[in-house]
Amino acid sequence: MSVNIHLHMKNASKSLIFWILISMSSYVNGQDAWIRINQLGYRNNDIKVAVLLSLKSLNIKSFELIDVKSGKVAMTFNNAIQSGPLMPFFSCYRLPFSGFRKEGVYKIAAGKTVSPEFHIGDNVYDGTADYLLNYMRQQRCGYNPYVKDSCHTHDGYEIYGKSDDSSHIDVTGGWHDAADYLQYVSTSANATYQMLFAYSEHPGSFCDGYLSNGLPGHDGIPDVLNECRWGLNWLLKMNPGPGIMYNQIADDRDHVGFRLPNHDTANYGKGKERPVYFCTGKPQGLFKYKNRTTGIASTAGKFASAFAKGSGVFKKIDPEFSKLLLTRAISAFDFGLENPGVCQTAPGTAPYFYEEENWVDDMELAAIELYNETKDLKYFNFALEFGRKEPVTPWMGSDTARHYQWYPFVNMGHPAIARHQKIKSAPEFSDYMKKGLDLIKFKSQNNPFHVGVPFIWCSNNLITAVITQAHLYSEITGDNSYDELEAAHRDWLFGCNPWGTSMIVGIPEKGVYPENSHSSYVVKGGQVFGGLVDGPVYPTIFNSLKYIYLSRKDKYALFQTKLAVYHDDFADYSTNECTMDGTACLINYLSALQSGSAKVYK
Repeated sequence: MSVNIHLHMKNASKSLIFWILISMSSYVNGQDAWIRINQLGYRNNDIKVAVLLSLKSLNIKSFELIDVKSGKVAMTFNNAIQSGPLMPFFSCYRLPFSGFRKEGVYKIAAGKTVSPEFHIGDNVYDGTADYLLNYMRQQRCGYNPYVKDSCHTHDGYEIYGKSDDSSHIDVTGGWHDAADYLQYVSTSANATYQMLFAYSEHPGSFCDGYLSNGLPGHDGIPDVLNECRWGLNWLLKMNPGPGIMYNQIADDRDHVGFRLPNHDTANYGKGKERPVYFCTGKPQGLFKYKNRTTGIASTAGKFASAFAKGSGVFKKIDPEFSKLLLTRAISAFDFGLENPGVCQTAPGTAPYFYEEENWVDDMELAAIELYNETKDLKYFNFALEFGRKEPVTPWMGSDTARHYQWYPFVNMGHPAIARHQKIKSAPEFSDYMKKGLDLIKFKSQNNPFHVGVPFIWCSNNLITAVITQAHLYSEITGDNSYDELEAAHRDWLFGCNPWGTSMIVGIPEKGVYPENSHSSYVVKGGQVFGGLVDGPVYPTIFNSLKYIYLSRKDKYALFQTKLAVYHDDFADYSTNECTMDGTACLINYLSALQSGSAKVYK
């Protein structure tokens, strides 16, 4: 999950031959057009748009919505919108059917092309947020309920400490970052905050089907809070006292092949202990390569925002725990003020790390959450000060970015401040949100799916950021101008994309979703249900990354475009590896879409 991205141009003649071969192979298979839809379905009042792709020229004026139960045409639409080509597809159409709101199961027919079946109903997202928690539990370090065994119980030994380097510190817990077993405060604190926010906003979207240890059972606590507490307990270990912060566990020496976490064979030179990186505010890297760390505030701010949000959520559930979290939040924020700058993850034997370059967004969110808990106006003023330094998260509107260069991908501080400003009819921070959405909307017009993110590594995390910001902006302002943008990016995750696949493992159960993701669990015969995969990347990125290959014939070969490629293949770690933080952020968004019944997703 930590490879730097370097783009290079492909030879034009080779590209032309590739697209010709793709087109020729499609006709051998006897189909040349497809309709892509959100496989999970559409709520009654959702913006609803399907996308038709054809390898030959078509002239589509109308399309029909067919009731699957009766076989009859439920409604005819004469509003097909031709889009520009997306090679190798010469004809592309957007097929809007938002005006149809009757619950049921339907198909879309345009000429001879028919879509898969899909549902219309307000309950189509019910249980999805809980379902993604399956992946979070599977990523647990310490006791892992998936393997029903413990892992990394000897973590770890301190490095870069002020004194007593190599001394033992107990930091067992938390979540593994992705398919590897590295652990980062940056992604873990963000994931914890997102799940805390999800519960605080939509508690009715979560059930109680698992115990605190992750095994099936009922303990009277919503499962999402058990997961939040798992994350908070680990963060407290990584920030054991004022001015003492650790940023990560392990490094890329972890990358020694597929193995289950309880049988980890990575060797860091101290038996079963793994290195725990102390935050120094200076560049780190134990071998040839170094990161570009300039301070500690990015990590301190993430600690503080998760602790402050946790304090509010657990206030009535566990008052003593809540008080501890607030104390730690205040000290972490103060430490961030004293150490401005970014605290990047550390490379090991390769030059790859999370290249985060922004930190004011982390301090902004920490400040506004501290204000929410303390009502101390100084924190609100700090939030305004930091928020004004980065009105728009810099990846928005860009064509590319380095790996995790602008992180978190969505700035949750802006909507938190905008809610307070709304009371005074002050639109400053909601306008910042709008500006970011405008940049995405402008770029989205370049393809028939109206998706406006750069297709860099972890593009699905960017998709999740867009739908989160769009949804919160609409909720705060009442402005529905970005509903179609939100719908397009949401539907992309559930199958309205060139490949016709959901990007979440196991959803929908009878649909098309990743089955061969980059994971030891999968390679060993299991599955990573609920995980959000990295998502499509520019072809130039896929062709430039080291150690990438396809282990079998590409089942999506017909649908690889000049815009982006995706492979359901464990050997493609760039598009088909699930990420813990991306999954947690999507839990937040999905909790907002549910009807409130919180039934278990099957």
